[in-house]
Amino acid sequence: MDSLHLRECTLSSDSTRAAELHQHISRSGLKVPLPLLNRLLLMHVSCGLLDTARQLFDRMTLRDFISWATMIVGYANDTNHDEAISLFVKMQYQLSVLEYPTWIIACVLEACVYTIDLDLGKQLHGCLYKLGMANLDSFITSSLIQFYGKLKCIEGAESVFNQLSRHNTMTWTARIISSCTEERFGNVFSYFKEMGRAGIKKSTFTFSSILRACAKIDDGGRCGQQVHANAIKIGLDTDTFVQCGLVDMYGRSGLLKDAKLVFEVIDDKGNVACWNAMVTACIRNGFYMEAIKLLYEMKAAGMQPQESIVNEVRMACGNGRISLNQALKIENGYQFEIGKGQFQ
Repeated sequence: MDSLHLRECTLSSDSTRAAELHQHISRSGLKVPLPLLNRLLLMHVSCGLLDTARQLFDRMTLRDFISWATMIVGYANDTNHDEAISLFVKMQYQLSVLEYPTWIIACVLEACVYTIDLDLGKQLHGCLYKLGMANLDSFITSSLIQFYGKLKCIEGAESVFNQLSRHNTMTWTARIISSCTEERFGNVFSYFKEMGRAGIKKSTFTFSSILRACAKIDDGGRCGQQVHANAIKIGLDTDTFVQCGLVDMYGRSGLLKDAKLVFEVIDDKGNVACWNAMVTACIRNGFYMEAIKLLYEMKAAGMQPQESIVNEVRMACGNGRISLNQALKIENGYQFEIGKGQFQ
């Protein structure tokens, strides 16, 4: 019965009931087995009671991998990445782990990125290599490539990629993202073409990532147009994430007409990111009146524009690029107020 209640509390994240249930189990006087203690840990972490979970964890005379992993992931999700790493290191001295689940590896590598701990990430990479895991799992190799890329260690990312005997969508996309982080945008486009020549299937995530790179390449949008054509060819041009990337790319490349054409055919008109991208494209190309009209349309549709974008339009009004009277006449019932920090 207690296991059932624990599961219910974990799924519902009911912190009050979780505390009551823990007290009930403690008062029973029964010796609590390790699997039940682990369930208690998970329940407290899921309910946001991380301090309570840690107190229980520290009192446990016996811990297994699940015990440690629950606390590590709990701290990582609570953005306490230093403590997540500290527990992971301590776990190495307590347990003889022959194989790590991919999710704990990704969690620790992400914590290493946040704490800028390149050395620990390299040690983990070495450990995975010794265990024979570094080149076997696509998720692990992709996590390693992105880890090195985010810490601007492009040599490490390329080394992981080149050691693979076979590549797939995940590893190629990780390579593209890694190079984007390093701002090697020309290389990114070359990798995209290599990926096509190798016959590797491209995902919507691949396209949204490459489009971010194309937006930074100063070539008048030519690379982006090729990517757009490729997306049309394989039928991914109607994906919302790809469309949002296209609007942003065309806007940054000065091709506002193309950005509008993509924006107008987007089916998901409730996607705030696409609207923000279109407003930004108008601002970037000096079409402030168009930007204000879009802001009004967002307001009418119940969407909240990004505050930094509203501030840019407000600055345009204040700098005389457009008159306040013009802005106020666009649509009755709304008012764009300079200096108020809000779009009313």
